Amino acid sequence: MGHTDFASMACPIARSMAVLGERWTILLMREAYYGSTRFDDFQRNLGIAPNILSARLKTLVEHGVFEKVAEEGARHIYRLTERGRDFFPAFVALKAWADRWMTDATGPLTVLRDAVTGDEIASPALTRADGSAITVDDLLVTPGPGAGERLRRRFGDGSAESARLDGADTTPAKETGHV
Repeated sequence: MGHTDFASMACPIARSMAVLGERWTILLMREAYYGSTRFDDFQRNLGIAPNILSARLKTLVEHGVFEKVAEEGARHIYRLTERGRDFFPAFVALKAWADRWMTDATGPLTVLRDAVTGDEIASPALTRADGSAITVDDLLVTPGPGAGERLRRRFGDGSAESARLDGADTTPAKETGHV
């Protein structure tokens, strides 16, 4: 049985996993957030084989997460794009989860601090307008504007007909994979 092609799925989370789901990718993102920009820096800090690193960096550049910028001579650096920078809150949330559940008794290996204030950077909190916490128990999933009939039936709120009247496409568009 072959591998599932997440890149061709309708679900944006599945498509993001086609870019970010490979085991080295989040570590490359970590290193970029920690200041690595050169191939040699990524390789030294991760202990990753050059051929694998080259392939992963190429993928991140192709998907607009990093940009490859030429410097003087034959060297170049890798910089986070807006897309790569936009993942930072998700990275902070992942690091907070890892620090809570995957560290030993000595605690986290690194602490993220605000360069301006020196305060520890906290994971983004999910809160309502009144400041009260939102948890997974508070989750209600409803079809979004891009949902086809299958998702409208799954998370049905009766909006399929009104979406049709508004001109939205409600036909199943490769609605495969989990949403």
